[in-house]
Amino acid sequence: MLAVTFDEIEDAFLFVSSESYGIHRALLCLDNGEIYYQSELGGLDELDEETFDCDHFVEIPHKSDLNLGLRLVYEFTEGQMPDDFSRVQQIFSSRGAYGRFKGLLEQRRMLQKWYDFEKQREEQALREWMRENDIEIKAS
Repeated sequence: MLAVTFDEIEDAFLFVSSESYGIHRALLCLDNGEIYYQSELGGLDELDEETFDCDHFVEIPHKSDLNLGLRLVYEFTEGQMPDDFSRVQQIFSSRGAYGRFKGLLEQRRMLQKWYDFEKQREEQALREWMRENDIEIKAS
């Protein structure tokens, strides 16, 4: 079983998830534990034939792969501000929803609570993904 630090996987996950799906990629080489990065925005391509030397690898997931988008928003809203649930549904019916959602959270003084909740759920989902892929967490 391959062992990497959680921080290494989390950093790669945050990189992949920092843009729309497919813009950034990261692969964990199961042969050597190295993480290779690529960005469609240019300037970063460790997956070319000269750099990428790995026969067995797994792609680091995007937050969409872990079902951490809208479902997470609704889960938070139901648990922390149920009176705003229909408003949040309306917010997410059009473009620019996350900005408006965060504006609502600021009004309700819940923004930090949202960030804490989101981080905790991302960490849980990422650790589960690591277990499913037989990636052992080693100490940092």
